[in-house]
Amino acid sequence: MKIALVDPLGYTTPYDDRLASALGERGHDVRLLTAPFLLDHPPEPSGYAREELFLPHSSRLLRKAPRARIRKLLKGVEYLPSIRRLVRRIDALEPDVTHVQWLARPEIDVRWLRRIAQRRPTVLTAHNALPRRQRALGAWREALETVDRVVVHATQTEDRLAELGIERSRMTLIPHAVFESPVEQPVFAPEGRTLLFLGLIRRYKGLDVLVSALPEILREVPDARLVVAGDPLDPVEPVRELASTLGVDRAIDWRLGFLPDPELAPLLASSAFVVLPYRQIESSGVLALALGHGRPAVVSDLGAVGDSVREFGAGRAVPPEDVHALAAACVELLTDRGELRRAYEGALAARDTLTWSAAAESHERLYEALVGQVPAQAAAL
Repeated sequence: MKIALVDPLGYTTPYDDRLASALGERGHDVRLLTAPFLLDHPPEPSGYAREELFLPHSSRLLRKAPRARIRKLLKGVEYLPSIRRLVRRIDALEPDVTHVQWLARPEIDVRWLRRIAQRRPTVLTAHNALPRRQRALGAWREALETVDRVVVHATQTEDRLAELGIERSRMTLIPHAVFESPVEQPVFAPEGRTLLFLGLIRRYKGLDVLVSALPEILREVPDARLVVAGDPLDPVEPVRELASTLGVDRAIDWRLGFLPDPELAPLLASSAFVVLPYRQIESSGVLALALGHGRPAVVSDLGAVGDSVREFGAGRAVPPEDVHALAAACVELLTDRGELRRAYEGALAARDTLTWSAAAESHERLYEALVGQVPAQAAAL
């Protein structure tokens, strides 16, 4: 089967790479149509072909300054020509299925998505149930109704999309696979008192909520330590000021900036568990990374994040923005070694179950069910 995976701006490059590779291992001809990965060397394609159709000029000019403010302006100038290249390329490839992972601007993207869906089976993954910008909600709903099938990672996401008016029969649940630790990096049971906040720093990820919980955590576990490791996309100074005001800055190790893959494994190995106090999210590559490295997590009970931790007993899922519940869950795992051990065993169970091979097989079944059917939009013409 010929499959075109589309991630216009490379929002989830590691996810795209693993899914494309796993589908390639199953004998499919997979093309990943995306943008250059500016933060590090992109994964070397294995079993698939990678084509960087989006933002070629700004990506080349700003390779050494990927966070430069001018990048947003240049992206806007280059985006529509990139879309035209994408549509032409899909027409030339004539894939059996086109699978779109992300929409950068639903208000614009729904137009080309509709054109593609009129010609061939088209799938869209709803990594999150709702767009981050409220004004994009109408276009996002239209996009979900345009494609033949919507992939979701959690039952909570199914419920939210159903509330949005999307028929459940048009959704397919495929859990987010984990990112395994390298073969040369053995996985050991967690020890110590280190909490790890990992990943891009955005306000919706709730770092301030975790910092607000630290006084309660330190009262019970005085030698607890928080490592904040990630690239700030939103200003981090207000959170650092909050830590200073609360008197917990001494317990925080700030490691700000992009972390290349070789640094992730030892960082995870040195932590007792990962803390993801998100305000809103449906799925998380950071959780997939933590579980793949055998690390439990304390998370907000949202979408696939909460579902995965609960299903496998891989930590604790607490209400979003509940500082006291977050602190209590962290204290429990830091002070009860039996509970931490059970959470670790849950993480290992998730690691063994949520494989890319299983995800690829589920995607394959979905694609096979769609091939030969008339695309939804074509039937309406």
